[in-house]
Amino acid sequence: MSDVTIYHNPNCGTSRTTLALLREKGIEPNVVEYLQVGWTAPQLQGLLAQIGKSAHEVLRVRGTQAHELGLTDPNASEAALIAAMVLQPILVERPIVVTPKGAALCRPADLVLTLL
Repeated sequence: MSDVTIYHNPNCGTSRTTLALLREKGIEPNVVEYLQVGWTAPQLQGLLAQIGKSAHEVLRVRGTQAHELGLTDPNASEAALIAAMVLQPILVERPIVVTPKGAALCRPADLVLTLL
């Protein structure tokens, strides 16, 4: 099993590019299609701690119901955002990559190279 994991959305161009960059470097990562398997609150909290970002910073707004749900309000709590992300995994920006050197939200895709 690979020691590299990508939280991947195959419908996202940036996510596909990041996965392709990993494979070009000879790495076959553990691919987690998070839209299918979902998230747990502890898992998201752990990933956020690893990448050093808040739930507000990884909130995906484009193409989601983030505005309608009030999640773009700067006063929305981390707990509220994480709960919404568990219910609607699409609310998390992608891709997130975890390697032995660290973890990052790889937007743009070439940020993954800093983790190798």
